[in-house]
Amino acid sequence: MLEVNTLRNETDRITTGLAKRYFPDAEIAIADIIALDDRRKDLQTKADALLAERNTLSGEIGQLFKTGKKDEATAKREQVKGLKEEIETLQTEAATVDTDLENALLAVPNVPHGLVVKGHDEKDNEVFKAFAGDLPTLPDGAKPHWELADEYGIFSLELGVRTTGAGFPVFTGQGARLARSLVNLFLDSNTDAGYVEHQLPLLVNEESARATGQLPDKEGQMYHVTGDDLYLIPTSEVPLTNLYRGEIVDKADLPLKLTGYTPCFRREAGSYGAHVRGLNRVHQFDKVEIVELADPATSYERLDAMVAHVGKLLTDLGLPFRILRLCGGDMGFTSAMTYDFEVWSAAQERWLEVSSVSNFETYQSNRLKLRYREDKKTELTHTLNGSALALPRIIAALLENNQTPDGILLPEVLHTYVGKAKLEKI
Repeated sequence: MLEVNTLRNETDRITTGLAKRYFPDAEIAIADIIALDDRRKDLQTKADALLAERNTLSGEIGQLFKTGKKDEATAKREQVKGLKEEIETLQTEAATVDTDLENALLAVPNVPHGLVVKGHDEKDNEVFKAFAGDLPTLPDGAKPHWELADEYGIFSLELGVRTTGAGFPVFTGQGARLARSLVNLFLDSNTDAGYVEHQLPLLVNEESARATGQLPDKEGQMYHVTGDDLYLIPTSEVPLTNLYRGEIVDKADLPLKLTGYTPCFRREAGSYGAHVRGLNRVHQFDKVEIVELADPATSYERLDAMVAHVGKLLTDLGLPFRILRLCGGDMGFTSAMTYDFEVWSAAQERWLEVSSVSNFETYQSNRLKLRYREDKKTELTHTLNGSALALPRIIAALLENNQTPDGILLPEVLHTYVGKAKLEKI
């Protein structure tokens, strides 16, 4: 969330930035937050003054009893009792104001970076880097990946429905081998680039989900295990970033580079039609994530490096891709700048999003209370994350773009991992 002092001291910049998101009544929201913060400070000042007075009186009472001035001591004791009640009233009101202030701050999204354009939705996104080559030409009779999956034994949606429900694919045979190979390739590439691999919990508590911005923004998209009040992770960004919640790290150790592979779970409701068929939109999927905790002075350099890293993964896979810089209205609630990667699906003849790479600046770290130390001073870090990569649409594009009458050709980078150069019909 945004810092109150930033809202107070940079109101015009914040208001202008939030207009890129079409965030309604930004001026009113900021004014309400400042008023709540003023009330919080006033209550704290009054409570502190009464506490000091109570402590002084308490010290005097003992002395009065020692000198035999019982009546004066008793009167002061009654005075202390009254002060205690006033203090408790102030503290109760302060707790309510603190809750109201936090809720008001949580309702304000991050401020877009200056380069982010104003826009409502995906139609207003910028093409940051277009694909410069020739798009794949498929043979006659080419099929979408959900039909190829049956012929090649890659995955089954029907088995997922039988065991769980719609949107839970079951990968089998060479499809399971392909999925495992992609995970290993992505993890190896990430660790070679200096990211430290982690094996992570698949459930997080409410505090973790709130710290990275999934709550209260995305309750409806997460699976909630009500008996234990835990949430299945929508992305490994959540546990990875929360590993440093409440920490103070040394500036010399930045950037901290983390990676992890997990299944991811999303309840988001899908519409009907070919654009969500097969692996285009599912409730459970595998993804490898990269996260960086960075010095604010260099965080956008780190964002560029992360974008280049994801681009290399797609280049190694031989997939045509383009990069979009999202407009204000299409960015996630917590992001200051986001780049989306889209690969070309030749059989579906459309672009499929496979990765988002974002800089959250201090929006997450303020919730996380994650700081870095330089000499004796501490400041909030910047946090960044990106998919490197999510499997479903990568697999869809690999199957569709590389289909031939003799099988599905695999990119060379996968030959050793999969143990073969092409997938064959079963």
